[in-house]
Amino acid sequence: MLGGRGDRYGEAVKLAQQHRAPYLVISLGSSSFGQGPPGDLGSGCAPPIPQVRVICFAPDPATTQGEAEYVGRLAAKHHWRSLVLVTITPQDSRARLRFKRCFSGEVYVMTGSMHAYGWPYEIAYEWAAITKALIVQRSC
Repeated sequence: MLGGRGDRYGEAVKLAQQHRAPYLVISLGSSSFGQGPPGDLGSGCAPPIPQVRVICFAPDPATTQGEAEYVGRLAAKHHWRSLVLVTITPQDSRARLRFKRCFSGEVYVMTGSMHAYGWPYEIAYEWAAITKALIVQRSC
């Protein structure tokens, strides 16, 4: 789950409770959880889910780029072949782009809901952020 606005958390926990994967990885960067220390913070950010390992982390930097870098390293360590990113619709394309640069397997995206009043800001932000990802930050 990427940090940020919208109901990412509810969607991510629901997928974990359905046992779609043996891991639930939650970014604390720029989220409602606030900033924490870098690295693996254990399972304090989600309820216990049988047969699912919860990993909470604070990306460095606290951006989608930092999230992609951390999860890319985690995926290599655990030999993952696919990822399901939980984000919001405006961030979908940029998140997919960034994660594909740091992870060679399949990248899928699920989106959580968000309030209508947040759409104008998120769309404007994403236009600028995708431009930066395409032109300035072109690697993992």
